Amino acid sequence: MFRILACRMIVPNMHILTVEAPAVAREVQPGQFIIIRAEEEGERIPLSVSDWDRERGTVTTIFMSIGRTTHRLARLRSGEYLPTVVGPLGNASEIEHFGTVLLLGGCYGIGSLYPIARALKEKGNRVFVVIEARSSYLFYWEDRYRMLVDGVHHITRDGSKGIKGHIGRVPEILASLGEPVDRVIINGCTFCLKRGSDATRALGITTIVDLNPIMIDGTGMCGVCRVTVGGETKFACVQGPEFDGHEVDWEELSQRRKTYMAEEVIPLRTSKCEEHMHGEEHERKEKHGQAAAPGEPPGRERKQPQHTGEVS
Repeated sequence: MFRILACRMIVPNMHILTVEAPAVAREVQPGQFIIIRAEEEGERIPLSVSDWDRERGTVTTIFMSIGRTTHRLARLRSGEYLPTVVGPLGNASEIEHFGTVLLLGGCYGIGSLYPIARALKEKGNRVFVVIEARSSYLFYWEDRYRMLVDGVHHITRDGSKGIKGHIGRVPEILASLGEPVDRVIINGCTFCLKRGSDATRALGITTIVDLNPIMIDGTGMCGVCRVTVGGETKFACVQGPEFDGHEVDWEELSQRRKTYMAEEVIPLRTSKCEEHMHGEEHERKEKHGQAAAPGEPPGRERKQPQHTGEVS
């Protein structure tokens, strides 16, 4: 069991989790990930590592509450335990003296880029960071970056901070730097990775993306994380998670990411709190002539929402 030291929301729907995992903390490198379970018999999910403390034996990750498992994970608190923390997994980021590097991150990718930025600076690179979000209130760790890198730029869809728009405006930021950029590294959702890669393709800048396909074991045994890169099948867990963004088959990746959407997302939209669940169980027992268990709350009428199965 792995003790949770911190689990809290840092901006709406984005959570920071710090857990005691000394074996992982000793070996983890920038760009690697862990696989965790939020509960016994629960789903195994991969989470990028955002920071660590080797002396304290702790590992920190930032995740978005988007499906059943991450929703359950977000409800845990300091002092509770995770049954599984496996890692470090995947290959570490390639960290060399490239010259000038632009890091582009959105949502949880803002956090997972931090150890990469730190390692690049240690190698003497000039590092600029672009973070994007729907609005300024979704940014986090800005002070951390300002103390570390050579410049921080913002893109917001509502124009509340920095440039108004989306990832497609990255070329404008690249041009504003006044110096050639030797490499772009992108972390975030699939849409962010794809759009960022599209934006740099015509500029001929090497663009590295941290892919986020569905995974199970994280060691190349199950094959669930298959992606096509440069026309060849790759396993993101052992041959990635970083690949050349200009060679990824984004359409295939997007379709595979949706495989379990019904099982993962739709239950949240039809979920019931425990009180309602107990109440409906009571009603079911009454219909079948069964008495409610001692302390079981009485049933109540509750009209269930109608769902079409569509997810926006």
